[in-house]
Amino acid sequence: MCIEFQDIAYSLPARKVSNAELAAENSSWDLAHIQGRSGVESRHIAAPDETALNLAEQACEQLFDRHSGLRRKIDAIIFCTQSPDYIMPPNACILHKSLGLAEEVIAFDFNLACSGFVYGLAIIQGLVAARLAQNILFVSGDTYSRYIHANDRSARVLFGDGVAVTWITPAVQPHAGVIDVLCGTAGEHYDRFIIPAGGLRMPKSPQTALSQTDDNGNVRTPESIFMDGMGIMEFVLDKVPPQVQTLLARNHMTAENIDLFVFHQASKLVLDSLARILHVPAEKMYQNIAQRGNTVSATIPIALKDAWDAGRLQRGQRILLSGFGAGLSYATAIAEF
Repeated sequence: MCIEFQDIAYSLPARKVSNAELAAENSSWDLAHIQGRSGVESRHIAAPDETALNLAEQACEQLFDRHSGLRRKIDAIIFCTQSPDYIMPPNACILHKSLGLAEEVIAFDFNLACSGFVYGLAIIQGLVAARLAQNILFVSGDTYSRYIHANDRSARVLFGDGVAVTWITPAVQPHAGVIDVLCGTAGEHYDRFIIPAGGLRMPKSPQTALSQTDDNGNVRTPESIFMDGMGIMEFVLDKVPPQVQTLLARNHMTAENIDLFVFHQASKLVLDSLARILHVPAEKMYQNIAQRGNTVSATIPIALKDAWDAGRLQRGQRILLSGFGAGLSYATAIAEF
């Protein structure tokens, strides 16, 4: 059974940090060069007391304000995040309470990053096919800024905070909505994107709080995000184009059959490279990274909403969505919007 998107809302922190502000803090950073590669001009950063759960509550209330009676229809909340309020319970259960939903509602989190939105579509297809849910709030997003060292140029210039919520239902028309999904994992490269300390394998300690400087001048602690930028780039360009081509081929399509490509907004360099390899013309490749930054699992739904609001995406158009990141994991979907 296919699923389809009914509506999307998102919430971004009020604080917006520009490259000029980062340059003022770090005079040695070549922000002009970095911006040319990252494509990020500014990003929203959560306040000290603001979490992904707070942003999720705001985004859900936007949907409820737009759709009278939706609150009573919801029968599942799925929350994709790597920055939950607590180790336990899941954010989805706390969100269930704050939204005042019925006890019959399914609620759970899953831990994925930039591939999480597309992976979530596969999970939701299963719930709908099993007749366990009909109106799903799919929440995706993070406050990665909490995990980034202030002097880590490689990560701080790239990531922003934000949360999106997508209202998903079974598709009304045959062959509408999400047509097909393909997921993959390159777990052998898990350490190319990692926070080494803070879990049970390496608990936090006075030693893990000590700053270290790498060969490129990036400063971080073992409690901060470590990102092997070149290793991630190699992974994306090696795995994603073949997966896209495989999914298109098994649905008897080519890139010409897709109206809009919405990739995870990893960086301008990554997006431009994928467009070149897959021969996607600029008018079919949506990018909004300049003012959003990389918002992890929220990038794809935020991009969909922005494209929809801007008239770049219309109902009935065929879209290809692809996410890739920590895990390392990657996933691609074809859908009729």
